[in-house]
Amino acid sequence: MKKTNAMRMLDKAGISYEAKEYEYDENDLDGHHVAEYFSLPYENVFKTLVAKGESGEYMVFCLSVDDEVDLKKAARLAGEKRVEMIHVKDLLNVTGYIRGGCSPIGMKKKYRTYIDEMILLLDEIYVSGGQRGVQLRLDPQDLIDFTEATVGELT
Repeated sequence: MKKTNAMRMLDKAGISYEAKEYEYDENDLDGHHVAEYFSLPYENVFKTLVAKGESGEYMVFCLSVDDEVDLKKAARLAGEKRVEMIHVKDLLNVTGYIRGGCSPIGMKKKYRTYIDEMILLLDEIYVSGGQRGVQLRLDPQDLIDFTEATVGELT
């Protein structure tokens, strides 16, 4: 497996992780497919969403694939009047990642990151490895620390 930018950044930071490859097709670009492929509970697989606040600032939200982000709670957590998800067509330009491969680790720029508080109940989580077909298993606290995330209620 070729190292992704996310893996290189974790390696450089001395954070341990396990990279896992999975098969997918264009219809399988969601976290439910990942969870089912690896026989994982949905709550252990986290999706990465990118939003733009009323301030014009981009921000990253991570939450379980089985949950929906509550934009009012997300805005409150981010200290914004409101936030809205960016369009898929803008994802590559803003993050350097494409849909189905967007990792909270290793984006083009360092954006403020917010992770749903449910992460605190888990022993391990899976996030995108930075390309389609690659997931990273890591310690939840390592993700929080590495991304300097604020943990709070997002759902």
